[in-house]
Amino acid sequence: MLRREMKINRKSFIIWTLILIGLFTIVYLVYPSIFNSTNKKMIDDMMEMFPEEVLKAFNMDIASIETAYGWLKTEGFVFVLLISGIYSGILGSQILTKEENDKTIEYLNSLPITRKDIILNKIHCGILYIVFMILCVGVFNFIGLSLSGDFDRKAYILLSITPIFSSIVIFSLCLLLSTFTHKTKKTISVSLGIVFSGYFLNIVSEMGSSVAFLKYLSVFTLADIRNVIINEAINPILILITIVITLLFLTAAIINYDRKELV
Repeated sequence: MLRREMKINRKSFIIWTLILIGLFTIVYLVYPSIFNSTNKKMIDDMMEMFPEEVLKAFNMDIASIETAYGWLKTEGFVFVLLISGIYSGILGSQILTKEENDKTIEYLNSLPITRKDIILNKIHCGILYIVFMILCVGVFNFIGLSLSGDFDRKAYILLSITPIFSSIVIFSLCLLLSTFTHKTKKTISVSLGIVFSGYFLNIVSEMGSSVAFLKYLSVFTLADIRNVIINEAINPILILITIVITLLFLTAAIINYDRKELV
């Protein structure tokens, strides 16, 4: 059963992983020519024009974009968080509902397995592919950074792990929401809304103490990149919160799916 799920969802995993790898390939190829001695002063002057709140929102107040590693710590990981979040949301929202849309749920129901077995295998598949995607991108960037110049390996490894936290929670939440409907389009729209609204709240929360509370409404707070850059450590409380929230969402999804009327 798990092998079937891995095969069915392999194509989307490859496509989304290649999107990220392709993006960073372009960065490593063109970054040295973009950030040369001629353009350095111009870019520095441009950075000074931005308000401190904007720089803080993108970690540009604690990381320089003079190198590929510096760019990765600022804008680079924004793309990792967003794209891995979008992939996780879409995967969670359709891994169950597409069986009903494609009418393959009838085949699954004819097998000597329970609904709990079905959803557990889909959960295992989803989490494995999310982790594989982030690890593949992490290894690729490690190689790219090694060829580009010196960088802090310990900090980078910790940074490359952080998107797993937000992505798995997004997957779990979207999986739970998909158990309330039979429409794949609805769940995909909701999943994209969760990702983009969560990222927007996370960015806005860095723009002043009066809106700092918004970070508690964003799933991307779990991927605390800023803390890793400053302290070179992952907050264990965020790991615990990630595990608890994920287990709650997945447990609720399993219970609701067992009660759901399938079409």
